[in-house]
Amino acid sequence: MRLTWPWQDRERGLSWLKAGTFALMFAPAVWLIHQLDTGQFGPVPLGGLTYWSGLWATALLLLALAITPAVTILRLGRLILVRRMIGVAALVYTVAHIIIYFALRLWDFTHIAHEMVVRPSLILATVATLGLIALGATSLDTVVERMGASGWQRLHNIVYVTAALALVHYLLSPGIFPDQYLTSGLFFWLMAWRLMARRRLGTDVRALVALAVVSCLFTALLEALWVWAYHGYEPAGTLANNFSLELGVPSAWKVLALGLAIALAAAIRQAYGHRRGFTAHRAPDVGSRA
Repeated sequence: MRLTWPWQDRERGLSWLKAGTFALMFAPAVWLIHQLDTGQFGPVPLGGLTYWSGLWATALLLLALAITPAVTILRLGRLILVRRMIGVAALVYTVAHIIIYFALRLWDFTHIAHEMVVRPSLILATVATLGLIALGATSLDTVVERMGASGWQRLHNIVYVTAALALVHYLLSPGIFPDQYLTSGLFFWLMAWRLMARRRLGTDVRALVALAVVSCLFTALLEALWVWAYHGYEPAGTLANNFSLELGVPSAWKVLALGLAIALAAAIRQAYGHRRGFTAHRAPDVGSRA
């Protein structure tokens, strides 16, 4: 059996798409090292490193889930080639996140084990990690062939549960971080889009605009209710922050902007496709008159 490198296609030729994606998977690690080296993580650098490594792992997992919408909406079928690579990268960053957390706890495995059975956030993180490991272990082509396409697909549907557990783990963090609600809002969009796609609305521009608005509202309400239930802040004040830039651009508006950008991309792609189809249809008439 010949080894296929990450930057090679199935014929073992160079794939610029896979090579570029593979290189980009190192960007979060480079950023983390730079932040650590320049003291950006504060007086307890392992704390910041733990947080950001976990966030990058979650972001990559969401990016892997975003491949299917991108393929469908933008008709970029070749992106499927890098979905598995991004998913494996999410697993690698998750493992790194766990190792950094162990270091933060001074490798006191007795204390760590106690936390993992009494803290809900760590229980969820453990289950999510086990799910990612199962997904990563079955990503090899030989395993896919042995399991069969249908069996492999059924197993890999647990990625949705795994992502949801990872996000709840993130929400249960002691502090309040805007990215908690940004990632949750994006996950809502990704799951709602899949329901739309089953009804053949995955590329409908009006449906995508509506989804952007609904995802924005979901993000704002989730933030208000979660901060109220978990931290005790009044929902009205949190909702009011969505109409102020004092704390930066609110997560709900970021979700809205991204959703509307996707709807615009869908409209442009459809207009381009119709124009090409019209040109192809008219070309024989021009040729016949010549």
